Amino acid sequence: MSDLAILACYAHPDDEQGVTGTLAGYAERGMRTGLICATRGELGEIAEADPPLATPETLGQVRDQEMRRAAEIAKVQHLWFLDYRDSGMRGTEGNQDARAFMNVDEAEALGKIVRIIREFKPTVMMTFDPTGGYGHPDHIRISELTTKAFHVANDSGKYPEAGPAWEVKRLFYASMPRSRIRQLAQFAEQAGMSSNFTGMDPEKLGLPDEMITNRVDVSDYIDLKRRSLTQHRTQMNPNSPFAKLPEEVTKQWRGTEYFALVAGVPVDASNAEAAGDLFAGLR
Repeated sequence: MSDLAILACYAHPDDEQGVTGTLAGYAERGMRTGLICATRGELGEIAEADPPLATPETLGQVRDQEMRRAAEIAKVQHLWFLDYRDSGMRGTEGNQDARAFMNVDEAEALGKIVRIIREFKPTVMMTFDPTGGYGHPDHIRISELTTKAFHVANDSGKYPEAGPAWEVKRLFYASMPRSRIRQLAQFAEQAGMSSNFTGMDPEKLGLPDEMITNRVDVSDYIDLKRRSLTQHRTQMNPNSPFAKLPEEVTKQWRGTEYFALVAGVPVDASNAEAAGDLFAGLR
């Protein structure tokens, strides 16, 4: 097993689906892989099924198990839940819950992430970009906390009880280029379907194309990505734009995972080999 490791930090079960090909690919090359999940997605939707897959009271427990099965397929070797409560979509009642991830004490939550970093010792980390993909408050919060934790983990004066300082070499925002978001929004509009992007300005979501530094080819992992995704059964809405994409479009859409280096050792984005490898120059 390599000393190199990658740590993904997300808010809910199924948020990791944008990077499962990358995680699986590095695991197959002997690198350690880890995933932090801040909540169990207790306020998510429940896909229709007979018999029902969950109730509002059991959804968190069910999604916990879905996450574990999805992570196993994606070759994620270490999984941590921060045990916070889902905040729900912006503007919903769940935002008012004191237990909601968006409302928890920052110092406490940051300390939990720092402890995991110092114990796991990742070489690179990844999380949402600051928009949270589509503005979900928990997505934005995990992006903020992960960014701070990247720096704090290497400061021996901060959280000494969390273990010796550890320097993570790179922090990436896993994000969609805005050109891709525009394409999906256009597809949903033409098909007369609502999506997470409905009513939102695509120019304020994801990242400008020029900010993307790394494009990882995961076309060999399309089937693995599909199998991992389908473990999140409670979230599989058959009427979503993603579910209705033609197969050839899905392969094109999910065959590349996009990243923007935002801190740490620089990447030569003009070098095609380096731009396709988050660990370029770190081995």
